[in-house]
Amino acid sequence: MRYMLFSNFDQGIVLDEESFYSVCPEILSYHIAKRCTNNVVVDPFCGAGGNVIQLAKTCKKVIAIDIDPEKIKLARHNAKICGVEDKIHFMVGDFFSIYHTIKADVLFMSPPWGGPGYAINKVYSLKSMCHSHFGGGFDIFKLAKTVAPNIAFHMPKNTDISECLRLAQDFGKVEIQQNIINGKLNSITAFYGNFNWSN
Repeated sequence: MRYMLFSNFDQGIVLDEESFYSVCPEILSYHIAKRCTNNVVVDPFCGAGGNVIQLAKTCKKVIAIDIDPEKIKLARHNAKICGVEDKIHFMVGDFFSIYHTIKADVLFMSPPWGGPGYAINKVYSLKSMCHSHFGGGFDIFKLAKTVAPNIAFHMPKNTDISECLRLAQDFGKVEIQQNIINGKLNSITAFYGNFNWSN
C-alpha cells in the first residue's frame, strides 16, 4: 500500500496514521496534476502532501495549505524528499478564514471526507465534508470559486453525481472522471473550467 501512495517511500517519506488512508495514490495524483498544469495552483487541504508534490512537478508554483501544522511539517518533509520543496509555498491556516487572501489559476481540493467510514453509505453527500461547516462541500466550492476560475474537486467514489452537476451551474459544464486503479473504482474527480486533456 505504501508504494501505491509514494513509489519512493523507502527514501524517507513520513506519514501519520490518518495520512495512510487519506493520501491519494501517486499514479492518480500525477494524472490529476497533469490535468491541472498551470502557473499557480492551490491545494487548501494539502495533508501530508501527496497531491501538492505531483502538482509541483507540473505547475510553476503550488500553494499548500492545511489547518494542522503537523500535516504541513509532513508535507514539507515529503516534498523535500521528492526534490520539489522549492516550488511549494506552505501555509498553516484555515481555508475558511484565509480564502479571500489567495488567488490562483487552478484550485485542486480534496476536503476531508469524514474518515474511512465514508464508504459505508451507498451514496455520499457533499454536505458530509468538513462537518463544522453547515454546507460542507457546497460551502467549500462557493469559496473555491473566488480563488480560482478552474476547480478540480476530488471526491469519494460513491458521491452523489447529481450534486456534482449542481455545482456546475456557473461553469456551464463539468467533466466527471472516474478514477479506476487495479480494476476497481477508487474515487472521482470533477473538473470545472478549462483543463488539459491527459492520457
